[in-house]
Amino acid sequence: MQTKQPQESHWYQYPLVWLVIAIPAASVIMGGIMLYLAATTDTSVVVDDYYQRGKAINLVLVRDEYARRKKLSASLHLHAKGESMQLRLVAHDKQYPPSLKLLFSHPTRKKYDRRVTLQHLDAGLYQATRPALHQGRWYIQLETDDWRLLGKITLPHPKPILLTPARH
Repeated sequence: MQTKQPQESHWYQYPLVWLVIAIPAASVIMGGIMLYLAATTDTSVVVDDYYQRGKAINLVLVRDEYARRKKLSASLHLHAKGESMQLRLVAHDKQYPPSLKLLFSHPTRKKYDRRVTLQHLDAGLYQATRPALHQGRWYIQLETDDWRLLGKITLPHPKPILLTPARH
């Protein structure tokens, strides 16, 4: 009588072997994905000079306090893209600078930020061309060297935007 020899299995027929191979292979693939994301993702959210920015906060607080003491406020009217925008500055001392700087800041992408210079027309009325802005949330900062006013909007926004000194 012949005895039947057990049939030998190949290595790839064992599930445990595939498990041992899959774990390091998945690690290599995920490492490659992470390397790609690190090389191609925008890092504008991260600030390189955080210490210098922290020191500058005290200067900003002084500007906010100055605007509060002067009882400054502003109303910004945004018209359609490419058209003008108008700003009405309310200053109780009736002193209006010849131009104002207006910054539209995107909350997460610095490359979308837009800076505009508003020119004085008449008794607190300023005008400039409206920049192209994406729909969504924006922070607005109106400033001179001495003071600043802040506001927030979500575009599209048909109503005037009120800009006031920051509250600390």
